[in-house]
Amino acid sequence: MSKLHPPDGGFVGPIKRSITIAGHATSISLEPLFWQSLERAAVLRALPLSALVAQIDALRIADDDPPNLASALRTWILSEALQT
Repeated sequence: MSKLHPPDGGFVGPIKRSITIAGHATSISLEPLFWQSLERAAVLRALPLSALVAQIDALRIADDDPPNLASALRTWILSEALQT
């Protein structure tokens, strides 16, 4: 069996950031690796981070039983990573 290692930079708790989506400011708490992944995804799509978050939020609220925004972002990021 291979030995497990912590992520680069270690285990770090959530960081709260404010983003404006749909014309209103909202605070989102995500771990740094999730913020980095979202920023990378926004760059790949040539979108501002807030626009990408707004698109994911629109998908989230269209769901029958929408999770909170941070959970939706984490799920979307993981889904994107698993597809590559």
